[in-house]
Amino acid sequence: MNNKKLDVICLGRAAVDLYSEQIGAPLEDVSSFKKYLGGSSCNIAFGTSRMGLKSAMLTRVGDEHMGRFVRQELARAGVDVSHVVTDKERLTGLVLLGIKDKDTFPLIFYRENCADMAISESDFNEAYIASAKALLITGTHFSTKGTDQAARTAIKYAKANNTKVVVDIDYRPVLWGLTGKGEGENRFVSNDSVTQHLLSIMPLCDLVVGTEEEFHIAGGCEDTIECLKRIRKVSTAEFVVKRGALGCSVFKGEIPDTLDEGITRYGVTVDVLNVLGAGDAFMSGYLRGWIPGEATEKACDYANACGAIVVSRHGCSPAMPSLEELDYYLANRNDIPRPDLDPVLNYLHRVTTQRMLREDPTKAWQDMCILAFDHRRQFVDMCREAGAPLSQISKAKQLILQAAYQGSSALEGKVGGTGILADGTFAQDVLNDITGKDFWIARPVELPSSRPLRFELGNNVGQAIATWPANHIVKCLVFYHPDDEVSLRNEQEQKVMDLYRACCTTGHELLVEIIPPVGSEVKDDTLSRSIERFYNLGIFPDWWKLPSPSKAAWQNISDLIKARAPYCRGVVLLGLDAPVDVLKAGFEAAAGQDICKGFAIGRTLFSEPVKAWLRKDIDDAMLIERVTQNYLEMSALWQQRNDSQMMKRKEA
Repeated sequence: MNNKKLDVICLGRAAVDLYSEQIGAPLEDVSSFKKYLGGSSCNIAFGTSRMGLKSAMLTRVGDEHMGRFVRQELARAGVDVSHVVTDKERLTGLVLLGIKDKDTFPLIFYRENCADMAISESDFNEAYIASAKALLITGTHFSTKGTDQAARTAIKYAKANNTKVVVDIDYRPVLWGLTGKGEGENRFVSNDSVTQHLLSIMPLCDLVVGTEEEFHIAGGCEDTIECLKRIRKVSTAEFVVKRGALGCSVFKGEIPDTLDEGITRYGVTVDVLNVLGAGDAFMSGYLRGWIPGEATEKACDYANACGAIVVSRHGCSPAMPSLEELDYYLANRNDIPRPDLDPVLNYLHRVTTQRMLREDPTKAWQDMCILAFDHRRQFVDMCREAGAPLSQISKAKQLILQAAYQGSSALEGKVGGTGILADGTFAQDVLNDITGKDFWIARPVELPSSRPLRFELGNNVGQAIATWPANHIVKCLVFYHPDDEVSLRNEQEQKVMDLYRACCTTGHELLVEIIPPVGSEVKDDTLSRSIERFYNLGIFPDWWKLPSPSKAAWQNISDLIKARAPYCRGVVLLGLDAPVDVLKAGFEAAAGQDICKGFAIGRTLFSEPVKAWLRKDIDDAMLIERVTQNYLEMSALWQQRNDSQMMKRKEA
């Protein structure tokens, strides 16, 4: 099996989960929902990819927004979506889910003739199934004649090509037509026809996973051991019984008289928020160990840990842990009763799973040329100086965006990335236009020039940024010095702390811009001491934006970030309306500093053209042309920084 390019193909449900945000409310009283990737097979494909396996999804989605969302979310996690087929006749399935209490999780499936239930033998061939070490199918796709035929064909191809067959029983009575359509939370209804159907599948399997209730439906009674014995008569598969807080038990041969006599690994007790999706997380963890052939006990530990982490969080697929999270949790699980509240675990989840990716996920955000025009007060001042109405600010920013587009097009293939810094006050149309394109986008929250720091969006900044697109980076400028008067320093730090916590909640990346106050003494350790102070407070921004440091200061900053925040995205350089020769010197000082990812400069590039435009000395086209030219010249200096340093070394 070593020559197979995929670890697992997951065949089954692909849906969108809409999780209620009001914990404790019945579904009829819920007022808002969070949208996540859903469907058992989709969740497992997503989870196994986070576990480092090469996973693929075999399903159908609708030719609409939710279908595109499913495909994009899978691809973003690294899942092969080459066989996620677009069905032009059907819609993607939806599920509404609630969290009433620790035992009550109402859900409604909207899956009437949905896309994934139209999967067909024509959607795949034998070579595709043969390319994987394992084929996973969830129980719903044995529930209708069409899906059952497609699933059995995939199994036939798997058996002929040494591809292991894995079945997650995943019994949902409502999806077998055994309950009313609104009874999605009902997890068990006995039915002889379903039992016989599932028993006919068991001989084809290498691994079968289910809860005790799911083995009850497969075995045809409500005694778990008796059910396992009945299934063992027709199947040599490995059985894994999920036992919730008690962990799991594995049976590879003859069935003993008690569950504990199997290979049993007990889980760690955690406070439960949401059990929905815990089984998919369990399966993802188990496959991490089972497919590569690790010890069964190890696979059980992975599975139990994944389940424990996910039951403590909101949602399923987004709650799935990364390898880094899982390894940390396994090493510290006895000390983490609330995984959702553990700061290290949450930090690892944030930096390893929630960050925005490029259109090409193999490309990182580095070597970036960013056009910054998030200024507000400065544009107001320019309008007043020129006698122009403030309504011209929005128009000016739209023209600067066109310059950014033209510059980006000219720089394609020459730099690692391009982007903008723009505000929601005067540039909301700009943000709306650029969102969804492959640009780095950040926007400010600070009240311009405020010291102590104040938020332009008001004190409830978290509620405000929750309305922003997920790929908008939250940028906060703070005029800060580590030797500030204590009360001022504490007040500003608390504001940044509040913002960081808000970003952790909403999932947005945070960029903190530090500018030492005018007149303060700036030494080679000033910026690094400022950064260290925030780290000591538990504030770990994804990005830093800094004035150009000296070579010695760069070394201090680089050493600190690598030691304290190795997942930090990096530093971008600001401009402060400095002359070009000063900025060039700053670029050269940054040469060779891997932590420096680019520049975010504005006024040096746009101030004079915008002033001339406001005075009506130049037209729209000339403004765009001049800003574009300035942007490209600055980008050329950035690209030349390493060459300049090499020449200086040779001359020395």
